[in-house]
Amino acid sequence: MGDRISTPKDMKRSIFRGIRTALLNSGSATKVELSEQLGISFPTISKFVGVMEKAGEVAAVGLDDSSGGRRARRYAYTPDYRLGITMFLEKKETPYAICNALGEVKESGSCSGVLQEGIDTLTKQLESLMELHPGIRAISFGVPGAVKDGRIIHIPGYEKFQDFDLKGFFQAKFRLPVAVENDMNAAVLGYCERMRVSNSESLVYLCFGQNGPGAGLWLNGSVVRGSTSFSGEVSFVPLYDGGNFQQAISNEEGAAVKMNNSSAIDAVSRLIASYAAMVNPKAVIFCRDEVSEELLDAIASRSAAYIPKEHLPVLAASDWREDYLNGLRTLGMNLILDDHED
Repeated sequence: MGDRISTPKDMKRSIFRGIRTALLNSGSATKVELSEQLGISFPTISKFVGVMEKAGEVAAVGLDDSSGGRRARRYAYTPDYRLGITMFLEKKETPYAICNALGEVKESGSCSGVLQEGIDTLTKQLESLMELHPGIRAISFGVPGAVKDGRIIHIPGYEKFQDFDLKGFFQAKFRLPVAVENDMNAAVLGYCERMRVSNSESLVYLCFGQNGPGAGLWLNGSVVRGSTSFSGEVSFVPLYDGGNFQQAISNEEGAAVKMNNSSAIDAVSRLIASYAAMVNPKAVIFCRDEVSEELLDAIASRSAAYIPKEHLPVLAASDWREDYLNGLRTLGMNLILDDHED
């Protein structure tokens, strides 16, 4: 943005975010309405809106009816001014979606898998997409591993990304804000946003997945990541003498067994009983393509053998891919709202 505003950086960022959020939520507003809604002086709002209008981020969309004085100009946000790209790294492919500030998907597709290839392949994919979409102002990644402060700290089987600071690498390379999130944390966030789950509710999102089992936990209105960002790595939960959850749902060769197998049902039921005893979630959400109604009934019945039935969560299924994308899109939207070009 061209004009300089002599306001402390954090305050400036907060004002820009407030204006963006207000315009996106309301559709349009006058400077007076923005001033009253945000509790910011009219001259300050005028200055910031002027900078945004000059850059093309907001546009005048008409004049209000006159109430006796000068007719107020009404402004709307230009949703495609800033775009965000979400990418989730999977074994065989790298699905992506490019969204505008309203969360509308402008383009989606899939690139080749990069987890075995390494960071150079992912960088080339991003560069190609950003060349086609120069309005991209934020990047959000989902990965099948534990993430702490943007660094991948646990991703078994993909050594090229182990202990790699994905956030720091791309922020330095592209000078754009970047978010990196564990796949199940993103899925539970996306599900709760989409279903408007209240802050007072708690739930668990459980997936068996091609990269091993994982879970996302929603508690008191936020995703629980834990003290070392290792929450949800349920493969390590010891369920039997000498056997953890990962081993219980795998055969002797280490491949996942069918979930309708009696031993797998028992393992999942024990895990659900453990969550019920520790955090008492209202629901456990499964990936729709991994369970059937019959399987959910069998798991619920078996779970009641380990904990009183009245304390068990509701078992339901959802579209994991949709929830995953929605979670990453939510993270990307927050980056877009906060971003400011000095």
